[in-house]
Amino acid sequence: MTEPKKKFLAALEGQSFDVPPIWMMRQAGRYLPEYRQVRKEAGSFLDLCYTPDFAVEVTLQPIRRYGFDASILFSDILVIPDALGQDVRFEEGIGPVLKPVTGPQELSALSKDGLLDHLSPVFETVRRLSKELPRETALIGFAGAPWTVATYMVGGRGSPDQAAAKLWAYRAPDEFQVLIDLLIEATGDYLLAQIEAGAEAIQLFDTWAGSLPPAHFERWCVEPVRQIRARLKEAAPHIPVIAFPKGAGPAYADYFKATGVSAVSLDTAIAPEWARDNVQVLGPVQGNLDPLLLVAGGEEMKTAAARILEALGDGPFIFNLGHGIVPQTPPEHVAELLDFIRNFR
Repeated sequence: MTEPKKKFLAALEGQSFDVPPIWMMRQAGRYLPEYRQVRKEAGSFLDLCYTPDFAVEVTLQPIRRYGFDASILFSDILVIPDALGQDVRFEEGIGPVLKPVTGPQELSALSKDGLLDHLSPVFETVRRLSKELPRETALIGFAGAPWTVATYMVGGRGSPDQAAAKLWAYRAPDEFQVLIDLLIEATGDYLLAQIEAGAEAIQLFDTWAGSLPPAHFERWCVEPVRQIRARLKEAAPHIPVIAFPKGAGPAYADYFKATGVSAVSLDTAIAPEWARDNVQVLGPVQGNLDPLLLVAGGEEMKTAAARILEALGDGPFIFNLGHGIVPQTPPEHVAELLDFIRNFR
């Protein structure tokens, strides 16, 4: 007898459920005391990402606690520039710091040669997770979308306006295209290797998509994701791809159609009723509770969750946040939210 399809994967194929599948972006992280313990043992953040013993453990921690329907590989979007040869480090209290790529000279020093060897510990983590996760829990692989990864590579760190990358893209678009094309290729290679290792779905994070005006959004956000999606579909047609173009606003619907992804993850600013009428009609959606409501907990959190469930729960839907869990989140509020969702109907 064939096993029933995992709930998360069935939702991505268009199935609806009375209780939707649930997982949360950054569900493995600093809000959990057991994560902080492993993080201390690991040393640097990149050591945590590149040591399968540690990465497997922190990926499994929220599954043991909460029984989420999907688990996302513990890694970081900046392992790609690290594997391309850029100097990447994570500083406590600051976050990622990279040696900026500001023009053709630094660009020519980057290379895809050895990328998969460099990232082999990540694939080992995926292989081990595919064996160690509960049978009903789907395994999500991921990468950053090219535009968002490029903003860190060019700016040298996160910024409120992504000015360095935008100025390069505006002043010398053909030059900037070389970087984006490299990231399209490297990201495709990386995701296919995750799939080969056992990832059952993929999420592409385009955290800074909302910083671009429409014409540039098409070139630097939509087109790279469309190309990656087309490559994955050709090589692994059974693997669904979720895209998260944070800040895309009313462009969400056109983005869904143009990229050909299986589902989109909605950010906090999207009204669930608008998403139902304009986006969910195209396919499955994921989202989109404000992570700070999870910090607050209580009735405000439940009221917001109920609105999302009422608007989106009758169609293909995965409950998630509108961005990642923040470190100050009380773990008991996550349990409170899950209990509310699972008993909503």
